[in-house]
Amino acid sequence: MHSLDWTQVEVGQELAPLVKPAVEKVQLVKYAGASGDFNLIHTDDETARNVGLPGVIAHGMLSMGFLGQLAGQLVGTKGFVSRLNVRFAGMVRPGDVLTCRATVTAKDEVKRTVELAIAAETEPGKVVTHGEATLTYY
Repeated sequence: MHSLDWTQVEVGQELAPLVKPAVEKVQLVKYAGASGDFNLIHTDDETARNVGLPGVIAHGMLSMGFLGQLAGQLVGTKGFVSRLNVRFAGMVRPGDVLTCRATVTAKDEVKRTVELAIAAETEPGKVVTHGEATLTYY
């Protein structure tokens, strides 16, 4: 993925998505270790089922991390992600492929910022995480 050139960013522009491969259970175990969130609903099917879930679910912060990755790749070395705000709207399960999308909602020529609407979906139209990001250009 190439970073966005400041001069070519336009409000309303839908940007190239970041598609993450299917979430694997081992990835959830590694994320638990990295994040310190060892809640067994993320790694043990029996525990997840005992609390009413269909099986293990991914940490919400994992999908947020993927959206942060998308924002970071979009700005590249031309700036930085100055704000990332998300809301969790659905569960991510092992086997789900996440498509992370971004649309330009505003561009401030004075502050040199680009506002994005961001979302991660497990299938077209099934958004599991959504929010906003701000890219600040140098």
